[in-house]
Amino acid sequence: MFDRSIVVLTFFSALGSGLMAGLFFVFSTFMMTALSRLPAAQSIAAMQSINVVILNPLFGLVFSGTALASILLAIVSFFRLGEPAATYLLAGSLLYLIGSVLVTIVFNVPLNDMLASADPGVVGPDLWTRYVASWTPWNHVRTISTIASLVCFIIAFRHSS
Repeated sequence: MFDRSIVVLTFFSALGSGLMAGLFFVFSTFMMTALSRLPAAQSIAAMQSINVVILNPLFGLVFSGTALASILLAIVSFFRLGEPAATYLLAGSLLYLIGSVLVTIVFNVPLNDMLASADPGVVGPDLWTRYVASWTPWNHVRTISTIASLVCFIIAFRHSS
């Protein structure tokens, strides 16, 4: 039963990492560029709206649920280091937890909070330019990390099923 639970958690983590990778990929490849083509006030207002709407139960389940599953898988992997899937479980978990969760908390959320306090009609275009210049590279880190996490979880799943 314990092994089956690990397989299910690995599958869920792969799915969650893939969903988050897709979301981050969209922002890295075209969303921020598209928003930046608008006047700064419109870009700020649009991003403020996105940052409010994204905080919903489904997003929370995927983002936080994958983090919780990754914590559990990281712990399990320490007790199974001799097994082929354990290294991939640990790598996938750490990539997700550090590259997605930690980066989001330390870098992207504070930038989003700063943007949330801005009045789009009052601030100049400098705010949006600085926001994009700081936020986007950290989103690239999240994108790459979650793609790598997905790959690790797929390999672990293959070894464990």
